[in-house]
Amino acid sequence: MAGVFSGLVVCAVLVFCVVVPSFATVYNVGESSGWTMGTDYSTWTSGKTFAVGDSIVFNYGSGHTVDEVSGSDYNSCTVGNAITSDSSGATTITLKTAGTHYFICGVPGHCGSGMKLAVTVGSGSPTASPSGSGSSSTGGSGGSSLPSGRNTTTTKTSPYTPDLSSGANFSPFVALGITCVAFFMLVLS
Repeated sequence: MAGVFSGLVVCAVLVFCVVVPSFATVYNVGESSGWTMGTDYSTWTSGKTFAVGDSIVFNYGSGHTVDEVSGSDYNSCTVGNAITSDSSGATTITLKTAGTHYFICGVPGHCGSGMKLAVTVGSGSPTASPSGSGSSSTGGSGGSSLPSGRNTTTTKTSPYTPDLSSGANFSPFVALGITCVAFFMLVLS
């Protein structure tokens, strides 16, 4: 009987450890407009609460980049000092640390034309969003670090392409499968 109980405890821990990362929210930067000139990204961020583990997805055409920069380079639209840079047309950034993260388009003149985004990430852990999606057209760079104040009307990207560089995010079905295998291995041993 003790083996069954310890097996259940191990299974519960495995489910918690594997399923919790899948609760992160994926934000589609600029919603349907994407990453382009003429969009007010400070308006887009208002009302949204970003947490460690969430992802922001930039979708854009050729001739643009997504550069993560320092706060001073963001404020002055200084290009050429990027912390990271991508020009693939679909850039997913997993928000791994709390604090404000700054992004600009590294093409000269584009940042000054509005292609700049400041995202304030709270230290709270991500929470699940409802399966329904909507859009929000409001934004600033603020956000509460309390998960209970999370905006749940963010448009999700589809299809979801996870950024696996920060660890594996398994679907709940994979987590359930792993849990079942672990349970039977413990019971049979």
